[in-house]
Amino acid sequence: MSRAKVFGIGLNKTGTTSLKLAFEKLGYRHLARKPRLLKYWKRREYDAIFEWIEDYETFEDWPWPLMVPELVDRYPDAKFILTRRASPQKWVESLKRHAERTNPDNNPRQTIFGRSYPHGYEAEHIRYYQDHLDRVQGLFAARPDKFLELCWEEGDGWRELCDFLALPVPRKAFPHANKSTSADSDPEVLHENQRRIQLQLKNLK
Repeated sequence: MSRAKVFGIGLNKTGTTSLKLAFEKLGYRHLARKPRLLKYWKRREYDAIFEWIEDYETFEDWPWPLMVPELVDRYPDAKFILTRRASPQKWVESLKRHAERTNPDNNPRQTIFGRSYPHGYEAEHIRYYQDHLDRVQGLFAARPDKFLELCWEEGDGWRELCDFLALPVPRKAFPHANKSTSADSDPEVLHENQRRIQLQLKNLK
C-alpha cells in the first residue's frame, strides 16, 4: 500500500539534496530530478508530469517548487515540505557558487530565474526567493497539518521531519549533504563560467 505523497517544495540550494537522502533512508520510493519534467512544466504539460508522480512517494528539486498549487489540487492528501536557508543572502551566495561550477550550457537557471547567472542580479534573485517563501507560507496557512518548514542550518533534522511524517526517528545521523566546492569542478567549466559571468557583469555597466 502506497503512503501519502510528500513533496519537497524548497528552491534549489536550500538543502534539497539532504531532504532527498533523508527520504531514501526512510524507505520512500523517491523520484530524483528529471530534466524532462522541467520541460513539461515549461510547456504546461501537467498530465505528463502527473504520470511520473504516480509511481513514487517522495519528490524534491525541480519542477515541484514551481507548481505547488497544481500539486495541492491534484493530491489533496499529500504533504509538503518547504526547505529554506537561514537567510536569503546565504541562499543567493550558495546559488552563485553553484552557478560557477555547473555546466554553463545545461542548467535550468534561465528557465526558472530568467538569468543565466545570479551575479549582478542578487537583489532580483532574493526577491524571487522571498516571494516563493511568502506564497507557499500563505498557501498553507490554513492547512498546517499538511505543511512543514525546515532549515538544516537552524538545527532541524530527523526529529522535525519524522514527527511530521509520523515515523520513528532513525538512530543513524541525519544525512546532511556534503558541500561542493570549486575544487570539485572541471577547470574548463569554471573558466567558461567565469568568462560568461564577467561578460554579464560588463553588460550591466
